[in-house]
Amino acid sequence: MTTDSPQIRTAGELGVALRTLPDVLEVIGATYGLDGLILTEADLSPEFFRLKSGLAGEAFQKFTNYRVRVALVLPDPSAHGERFAELAYEHRTHGWIRFVHTEEEARAWLASVT
Repeated sequence: MTTDSPQIRTAGELGVALRTLPDVLEVIGATYGLDGLILTEADLSPEFFRLKSGLAGEAFQKFTNYRVRVALVLPDPSAHGERFAELAYEHRTHGWIRFVHTEEEARAWLASVT
């Protein structure tokens, strides 16, 4: 097997979702050996978008600590509130976690950084 092309998977392909704090480590474990992970809105719980819950912050910290590159596909981050839109904006140039509008954008970014 060659590893010429980056190993990028969606959470759906891996059979995982990010809905609770314990899911964070499960998602990270599922990405072992991959070059990148794509999370879509469907993979995330309403708690993720409610920043006071801490789920997004914990997930982002763990992704960074474990060096898991993640692209979050959200066509309209502002649909989840002003604070969430600000978070997405702040991550527009982050090295490990990016918010993008389409899966194609996600794959392109992840492929460019591997």
